[in-house]
Amino acid sequence: MKVLVIGSGGREHALCWKLAQSPLVEKVYAIPGSDGMRDVASAVPVASQEDILDFARLMQVDLTVAGPETVLAEGLADKFRDAGLAFFGPSQAAARIEGSKGFAKELMEKYHIPTAAYQTFTDEAEAVAYVKTQKLPVVIKADGLAAGKGVVIAQTEEEAEAAVREMMEGRAFGSAGTTVVIEEFMEGEEASVLAFCDGKTIIPMISSQDHKRIRDNDEGPNTGGMGAYAPAPVMTDELMKTVRETILQPACDAMAAEGYPFVGCLYAGLMITAEGPKVVEFNCRFGDPETEVVLPMLDSDLAEIMMHCVNGTLSEEDVRWKDGYAVDVVLASEGYPAGHTDGDVITGIEEAEKLGCHIFHAGTKKRSGSFVTNGGRVLNVVARGATLKEARDKAYEGVSAIRWRGMQYRHDIAAKGLKHLENK
Repeated sequence: MKVLVIGSGGREHALCWKLAQSPLVEKVYAIPGSDGMRDVASAVPVASQEDILDFARLMQVDLTVAGPETVLAEGLADKFRDAGLAFFGPSQAAARIEGSKGFAKELMEKYHIPTAAYQTFTDEAEAVAYVKTQKLPVVIKADGLAAGKGVVIAQTEEEAEAAVREMMEGRAFGSAGTTVVIEEFMEGEEASVLAFCDGKTIIPMISSQDHKRIRDNDEGPNTGGMGAYAPAPVMTDELMKTVRETILQPACDAMAAEGYPFVGCLYAGLMITAEGPKVVEFNCRFGDPETEVVLPMLDSDLAEIMMHCVNGTLSEEDVRWKDGYAVDVVLASEGYPAGHTDGDVITGIEEAEKLGCHIFHAGTKKRSGSFVTNGGRVLNVVARGATLKEARDKAYEGVSAIRWRGMQYRHDIAAKGLKHLENK
């Protein structure tokens, strides 16, 4: 079969890499793709949704997989399904679970899915007045899509008011911030659980933990994600069972009951609180950088699983996992996340691969035979190991082989997981 992956980042490189391993798959295309993923996919520089659909028809693509949330929020899955083409990813209606935080919170409230208490506002003055009544810290979220960065945890009333005004009046996140969701701050440890869903059946993937802040010890501004590891020891077997029964399956059932069954990857960002796991956010697609650690641990055929999701035939035996752990350290450009430099020559990628690491390209391009930086997050250095420590050490050994001017990364990826294991 021929497979098309939409996107160009590290997540999409990992998807192409895993799909290319399937004996069912003879060809993988990526739109627009990147130079860095040409080892597993043919990059196709196509822009509009109509051109994507025309390409899929022309090349007789058997399965199309969405990487980023934007194409889902814009309804690409609907266009493919209307054309009779298999598409792994939710409809525009179902993608609202990520596209509108207010919509997601209302759905969770209606179907009793555990999450933080909240209020939604379209009036700036009302939002500012509300934050003055709230216990600190308080969480301010832009309602719409903001590339994983539209969240402010305000420690003071002044910070909360400034965040509201910046989102609603200053349009820090464009139209995404015209509506804001103000939530209670949840205490606990975060974890991510991605799940395959065919509209009625949902099967969780192994848990993972993302690292959002730019600097060690969770300091500095939020980013798109500076690394991850899987599985996350904080997510015990008992907790995974609770998440499946109280969050994932109810969310799947809720969307089906509302008339927009979810087909694709449902991502639950969780806070493990003293009262149990609660939803921080839902996403309508594979997480980044969680995908880069979850897929190397998958022992099943990804293309086969995705086709079962598309056809409504997903079952437990379709999804199997390898033993051990995986760790991903994200290497970022100088200045990220506020900005970034491009065009710096990268060395050491092949050396890191020889050390046993997978290198997934997030923001690179080829120039005069060498890879150069071309984005904020540049590379994902991923390693597997029998233990979390082994995977972590191997990943950082790979990191040590790679260099470019201004390269930055966190030195404490998986530290929380190792601490959990030490305390067992």
